[in-house]
Amino acid sequence: MPRANRHIVPGPIHPVTHRCRVGWDIFRLRMAYVLRVWVFRHLPLPQKTRRHTATPAHLRLGEWGEAQAADYLRQHGMKILDTRVRMPRGKEELDLVAREQDVLVFVEVKTRSDERRGRPFAAVNRRKRHHLARAGLAYWRRLPQRPRYFRFDVVEVVGRPGNTPPVIRHIRNAFTLPRSCRVSA
Repeated sequence: MPRANRHIVPGPIHPVTHRCRVGWDIFRLRMAYVLRVWVFRHLPLPQKTRRHTATPAHLRLGEWGEAQAADYLRQHGMKILDTRVRMPRGKEELDLVAREQDVLVFVEVKTRSDERRGRPFAAVNRRKRHHLARAGLAYWRRLPQRPRYFRFDVVEVVGRPGNTPPVIRHIRNAFTLPRSCRVSA
């Protein structure tokens, strides 16, 4: 046995190739890797195609409801400051941010085509209120001049676009801050 190969212990011999099985497996893995790298570098990537280019119906209904709610709030003396405000982290989103005199108002809009499954306000459960409170506080903290008062409202919109005018209900001060959310001035 040559001096250089003294420490190599041969594995089981492959019956056809008469080579070490372990060495053959390593060779196959290396060749598969080389092939994947070559294909990735030299062949064009498949084009990404979107199956659905249209917005789903429930999202269109929600957008329509938010527009109806914004118009309703404007007619009743509120100034809309922002729409669809998404916070950088988490699931927090504010549908509308408005101002009524010196009060900052965070508005959650719930739109339903009918009330067969209950009122839209019922969908604003404890978890949703917590997310809204966190988003509202994050928005409030970002402001250069923070208003002294803020509140959380819910606007219910019941109807569909193109039909008769929707039923709109504005619930002022729908909920208060949960104890888990702290305000520091």
